[in-house]
Amino acid sequence: MATQERAAAHLNAGEVDAFVDTLFAVDALDHDPAPGQGPGREGFRAFFHTLTEAFPDAQLAPEVTVADDEHISFAYTLNGHHTGTFQGVEPTGNRVEVRGVQIGRFVDGRIVERWGSTDELGILQQIGAAPVNPEGDEPTLITQVKTALTPGS
Repeated sequence: MATQERAAAHLNAGEVDAFVDTLFAVDALDHDPAPGQGPGREGFRAFFHTLTEAFPDAQLAPEVTVADDEHISFAYTLNGHHTGTFQGVEPTGNRVEVRGVQIGRFVDGRIVERWGSTDELGILQQIGAAPVNPEGDEPTLITQVKTALTPGS
């Protein structure tokens, strides 16, 4: 878990290359790549550069971490301000906050396989690129999940 914590500190400091080099093996396999993401460490590098160019103040906050002998899984919150182009959407200045989950299989201290998902629809909704509630009469699924997970609701 120390590698994961060091890597998150690099990302939160805007040190994308150090983040990627710390966390991913050269030939890491991503079972759930982002749209247009290439293979291996360089695919992760390109993706995270794109993400941090769109959200330069991006912060990754692990919420829950579970580990066994070779896997680390964590739920996280990602937030930042949209000040660069993201998936073709010009900067809006909007602040986004989304959740995600990742499972990494580690060998020699680096991820060799990754599974996971970040709420990309939530990002697009928060930057105005996707409707939040097209029907207008019921909360979106995202709102329903947030409400269900909020203590005391």
